[in-house]
Amino acid sequence: VQLQASGGGLVQDGGSLRLSCAFSGVNLGTYATAWFRQAPGKEREFVGIISYKGSTISYADSVKGRFTITRNNAKGTVSLEMNSLKIEDTATYYCAATQLWSVYDYDMDYWGRGTQVTVSS
Repeated sequence: VQLQASGGGLVQDGGSLRLSCAFSGVNLGTYATAWFRQAPGKEREFVGIISYKGSTISYADSVKGRFTITRNNAKGTVSLEMNSLKIEDTATYYCAATQLWSVYDYDMDYWGRGTQVTVSS
């Protein structure tokens, strides 16, 4: 099983980025997919989660209304569209897969390598 996150980069305050998580070796359609982030010196933080059918999505309050998670099971991808980015959104972003509905990192079954997002003023 492999998850690969991509799409990170440097963006100005108020800008947008789209992250993508590609799955291989697992039937994406049986896993909910979550995004987490970790800023330097801080604990890993839940960002959002989408159910395996894409019918249910939940976001952390800090990103609600700015971030959108979508998925395409046929293509084996899950995306995180980030708009109105703030400096405090700067972090390494990770995608993860779980067969539970959870906001906790210890409930995740598989993790992708992170992708860095840096928001500058």
